[in-house]
Amino acid sequence: MRAAGVAPRGLRREEAAQLCGISPTWYTWIEQGRTTAISVATLNAIADGLRLSRAERAYLFELGSRADPSPPRLEDSDPRRLAALVRAIRSPAYLLDRHWDALAWNAPAAELFPDWLGRKAGKGAEFAVRDPERNLLRYVFLDPRAQRFIVDWERRSRRLVAEYRADTASWDDDPVRRALVYELSAASPAFDAAWRSQQVLAREGGTRVFQHPRRGRCRYEQYTLRPAHHSELRLTVLVPGDA
Repeated sequence: MRAAGVAPRGLRREEAAQLCGISPTWYTWIEQGRTTAISVATLNAIADGLRLSRAERAYLFELGSRADPSPPRLEDSDPRRLAALVRAIRSPAYLLDRHWDALAWNAPAAELFPDWLGRKAGKGAEFAVRDPERNLLRYVFLDPRAQRFIVDWERRSRRLVAEYRADTASWDDDPVRRALVYELSAASPAFDAAWRSQQVLAREGGTRVFQHPRRGRCRYEQYTLRPAHHSELRLTVLVPGDA
């Protein structure tokens, strides 16, 4: 790993090493790419010691092929501003946090998902303080109406579990994640089997088909995006297609 360009200009290596709490020799080796055995703790010390920006920190951990143990915090910029974006989208759209709890959704999404987002949706483009009842996985696996609503539920539900595992892999020790997995594994044999399969898949778009209680069969093309400065969030937009 060559970390050149990461350290602030004007700092000598000895000064940079002191800020990071590591030896000048070790820092020099890292900077020159003379070692690849760099621990997460060392990368974290460098990022903190040099006060790297969000982009610089991400770049450093990418160079080191390590997962950042300190993902960006929601407080760094207010994600509630994204509710205005969700409101402006004409198609069904919703925003998930890193635990897959719905944070924001618009009126079309509330109408499309009456048993998940439509409960007490009211004005649309709601922004919720973390509400476990609006967790996507809880809805899919614990609400029996979801199996009738999601066409090809068995295949889609297995894929969601694989996507969630991939999405949260770097938060393996997160207590909320562990509690959610434990709860769903105990309550849903389907989730437990899918989780034990260890399958990992990236979240991606594609055709989604629902059996709506009032409108009948509905087909959408799904697009999943990561908002800038909030890589832990997911914005999902469903564009209507032919039924």
